[in-house]
Amino acid sequence: MTEKYHDTDPMSDVISDDYRMLQIISRFGIKLGFGDQTVGATCRNAGVDTSTFLTVVNYVKDPAHARISEMVEQVDVPALIAYLKNSHTYFVDFRLPGIRRKLLEAIDLSAGNRISMLVLRFYDEYAQEVERHMTFENTHVHPYVETLLQGHLPAESFRSIEEQYDEQHASIEKSLSELKNIIVKYYPSDNSAQLMGEVLMDIFMTDEDLHTHCRMEDTLFAECIRRLESDVRRQGGTSPLPASPKGEESSDNVLSEREKEIIVQVVKGLSNKEIAEVLFISVNTVMTHRRNISRKLQIRSAAGLTIYAIVNGLVNLEDVQL
Repeated sequence: MTEKYHDTDPMSDVISDDYRMLQIISRFGIKLGFGDQTVGATCRNAGVDTSTFLTVVNYVKDPAHARISEMVEQVDVPALIAYLKNSHTYFVDFRLPGIRRKLLEAIDLSAGNRISMLVLRFYDEYAQEVERHMTFENTHVHPYVETLLQGHLPAESFRSIEEQYDEQHASIEKSLSELKNIIVKYYPSDNSAQLMGEVLMDIFMTDEDLHTHCRMEDTLFAECIRRLESDVRRQGGTSPLPASPKGEESSDNVLSEREKEIIVQVVKGLSNKEIAEVLFISVNTVMTHRRNISRKLQIRSAAGLTIYAIVNGLVNLEDVQL
């Protein structure tokens, strides 16, 4: 097993030992210029939880031998969530757009070069898939954990969303592997071969980075969530209830935020399948919400829901699908 980093190690030595640690310090919000400070001192000065930082760097250093049960005990969950969110921003806003810019320089988009167009299209679809998944994590998984941190049990268990979580990770990794193979095996050699080689290097490095990121979420972060969920349940945590002003209808007749989101998508003219894709839920869940909406509002038609949405300020008139 690779030797672990410790809080007494100079931060500069950690980075010199493994260049990937540059990405990690950035995602923790630690800036360069820390001189000869130790890992512990650097983290404290940057307001970063040292144990969480060391857990992440040691995981990235040697994920195959990571002792998850021990590592979980060292993690401050809010600090880990902040790191994961910053990682998402890095991939979506910086890394993937940067590769696309290089790809545009390297490929031949002249008329009739269908392979180049297909490579660019494949890459764009892949980047969109990554963004959709990371949006799902930011809007579903992280709020779920934040609810647990407040001592409440969400309405659904983590197990109910974990399968979708894992499937999306697998799909992202498979898509990037396919892109690499397409370029390596089928892209014709031309005067931009060196540029394409640079693009491939970036793609291979991103593949490794994303693989480690997804694996950390599937193992370390998922175990943190399961333990947190178990602790809240054991301590008698309750499901969070929406505040209800006096005089308002009982919760049986009040639309949930998710039901309002469903109505907005119906008004936009989306099908159940399209709504499921936009909101990252199953088609069956969409249909269940629509049945509940019909029961609560006694409105079953799309036209009736459109009128309701306009009157209650859920949508603007220009959003309405006529």
